[in-house]
Amino acid sequence: MKSSFRECPGTGGRSRFRVRLPPLRSAVLLTLAVACAPAAASAELIVFEDGRVVKAAGYSLHTDELEIVLPGGGSYRVDLSRVERIVDDEVVVASVAVEDLRPTPSAPYDLSFSEARRPLFGTAYDAVIEKAAKEENLDASFVSALIRAESNYDSRAVSRKGARGLMQLMPATAKRLSVHRPFDPESNVRGGVRYLRELVDRFGHRPDLVLAAYNAGEGAVETYGGVPPYRETVGYVARIMTWWQPRETPPAVGTAVASAASAGPGASPAPK
Repeated sequence: MKSSFRECPGTGGRSRFRVRLPPLRSAVLLTLAVACAPAAASAELIVFEDGRVVKAAGYSLHTDELEIVLPGGGSYRVDLSRVERIVDDEVVVASVAVEDLRPTPSAPYDLSFSEARRPLFGTAYDAVIEKAAKEENLDASFVSALIRAESNYDSRAVSRKGARGLMQLMPATAKRLSVHRPFDPESNVRGGVRYLRELVDRFGHRPDLVLAAYNAGEGAVETYGGVPPYRETVGYVARIMTWWQPRETPPAVGTAVASAASAGPGASPAPK
């Protein structure tokens, strides 16, 4: 993916915010070098379920309503069930470049279910996670890492944005996924894993893109052609990738045979 840079206002050069997503089995390296000062004012993007996006100077939650503060002054309230997600706007960091250093999307990642890939943290919800992951054919360890980032395994968690439960489903998302009891662990995880399945089907077995879409939305990933340069999203992806390591898919039989043949007469034959 091609990196993009924006000039910092009031400076003569460029500053970078780099996320290094390394090859398989390597740790995630997060390098921050933001040289602009002062940083741009904080802002949020309010994404509605119908696809509309509103830039807000701030917001506050009032039970089942969200009050949106407008950049020019004033505010208004909307039903929280109409809001799909809230993410930091890219202007929070004055100059951003997100560089994907992984191999191309054809690299052999595998996010499908495997009995050997158990939830990572030994919680009371492991059985719930494994059941939902198996039903949707997803890596249970991947799901468990996402839950840690979302709620730290607090089934009653409510974020300041209004997201609820273990997998922090917004009311609009919960409604679409038929999750009527967001604080019920089994119902919440089943709905969240179903959403993850949709994202894997859409973006392939690319954990960075799937995580970014879960956090910032599918539209943001497609707009930027990769992990969107939102401070919240960049940190979210990097944090989860420090807990969870991708699993390689086995090479195709033809590839293994060709590799053995090219190694010369003394090489061991490819396993069958």
